[in-house]
Amino acid sequence: MAVSELVKSLLTKRGFTEESDIQAFLSPDYAVHTHDPFLMHDMEKAVPRVFEAMERHEKIAVYADYDCDGIPGAALLSDFFRKIGYTDISVYLPHRDREGYGFHTEAIDKLAKEGVKLIITVDVGTKAYEGIAHANALGIDVIVTDHHEIDPSTELPEAFALLNPKIRPPALPFDGPEGSLRPSNGSGVEGYPYPDLCGAAVAWKLVQALLIEGRGRGGESFKKIPDGWEKWLLDLVAIATVADLVPLVGENRVLAYWGLQVLRKSPRAGIRALCAALRLRQSELDETDIGFSIAPRINAASRMDSPELALRLLTTTDKKEAEDLARQLESLNSSRKGVVAGMVKEAKKRVKARFQEGDRVTVLGDPDWKPSLCGLAANSIMGERGGVVLIWGRDAMGKLKGSARSDGSISIVELFAKTSGVFEEYGGHQASGGFTVLADAVHTLPEVLKHVAAQLDAPPVEKESGHDAILALREVSSVLLKDIMQLAPYGIGNAKPVFRIPRVRILSVRRFGKDGNHTEVSLISPESHAPQRAFQFFKAPEHFTVRPAPEMEVDVLATLEKDTFRGPDRLALRIVDILHS
Repeated sequence: MAVSELVKSLLTKRGFTEESDIQAFLSPDYAVHTHDPFLMHDMEKAVPRVFEAMERHEKIAVYADYDCDGIPGAALLSDFFRKIGYTDISVYLPHRDREGYGFHTEAIDKLAKEGVKLIITVDVGTKAYEGIAHANALGIDVIVTDHHEIDPSTELPEAFALLNPKIRPPALPFDGPEGSLRPSNGSGVEGYPYPDLCGAAVAWKLVQALLIEGRGRGGESFKKIPDGWEKWLLDLVAIATVADLVPLVGENRVLAYWGLQVLRKSPRAGIRALCAALRLRQSELDETDIGFSIAPRINAASRMDSPELALRLLTTTDKKEAEDLARQLESLNSSRKGVVAGMVKEAKKRVKARFQEGDRVTVLGDPDWKPSLCGLAANSIMGERGGVVLIWGRDAMGKLKGSARSDGSISIVELFAKTSGVFEEYGGHQASGGFTVLADAVHTLPEVLKHVAAQLDAPPVEKESGHDAILALREVSSVLLKDIMQLAPYGIGNAKPVFRIPRVRILSVRRFGKDGNHTEVSLISPESHAPQRAFQFFKAPEHFTVRPAPEMEVDVLATLEKDTFRGPDRLALRIVDILHS
């Protein structure tokens, strides 16, 4: 593959200098750059247990989280069992508002009454001590597929098998041939080579292992499945990988890269219906379309109604049903936008009245706010203020639940872990998390967290003030976009390149959007042939380093992308900042 000097320089900034590494990054090889699923802890236990369940005709339940990681994971497991013809299977998705995140004993009781003997979780279970113990007491085995953080100071729950790429058990002796990947006792290895898979990807790894084992056993249903069939499930893995904001490097890059290839030609009725409803060209779908169009509609199901709507969209083979579900999800997403906008507007008023600009922790709440929407509101406030933002509401059961977002200056997991006496439960990652706050502690929560945060070290937060290359406005073209798109899919760990475009003149500035909260600037330079549109969502002109005004000469920091607002073949600059020339 021919690589331009610009792409080489961008790859160098990302640490790729050797030709072999460059080619591996630009053209990931599915066979070479994905890892053996049997390297994952407990996979050697999980696979035989699934086959045992099928041989005994036991009822199997998939228990998945209700977000755009758990639902695609549940869908791909459902697809797998349908493909091999095993029908004694059901999917359980907890209700976001009535039940909340977790592996709930009440749900397990319900599954036990239905005769379930094996539960496979998706995106939940690593810390489900009570739920797993309850299932064990009822004679139900649990296979956990999850990716949430592991606390090295505590024991893992006693699941039949716990598949999590973050697990790092002690090294085990080898007695196989030199270079063997499996230990002599067959119970796992020192650790899966790549720890940052999303939940759906871990479930996909289980499917991968089951297909290997099924073919090895010579099962009739497996003989009919073409080699490599599991790749057709990568559309779901790509959706979850992008939506769950895991790093898009290493094996995640391979899964997202090939998953997007599958997504663009997926025969899945729900994907086709959603693309039609949103006027997306399926053959050109990218990670931006997932993040801003597909994932919000899937998440809208649980935020505003029932997660089963999204699951049905991803698994139905009926075109009419898919079209109906796509319309329902679009309607729910529109409603969600309106409610969140109202929450954010009210939250901003309270921030202005109660907090100082330099406060590292911002806590807001209202019993009338929906916990399912608190994460979206927290993300919006955090984007403006930085630090950590927690927002809570009251769920249908009367519990005070909320979400937290961080700019990276404070780890949410660490903040929660060092806070005592205020949370009934909590969980999450470094940058995001969820919690249930005790009713009698809610009023002191801001002060408690402020005190804890003051004792935590603050790692430096990367500011969006740098750039990857200097670019003249006349060089902005579809050829350039095609060139830098070799580095896609973009995301955490592989950010879109930021270009500094010097000495451009502003022709016009306008706000757009229903509430006028987005900014559009028209730019021109002496060498450019026509004005160039530049924009940024949810940012007012006064929020840039230099407030843009007509006839002003400035430098612009921006990324280059398709301008889907203007048409499929148009380009736009997404503004990162506006600076003095």
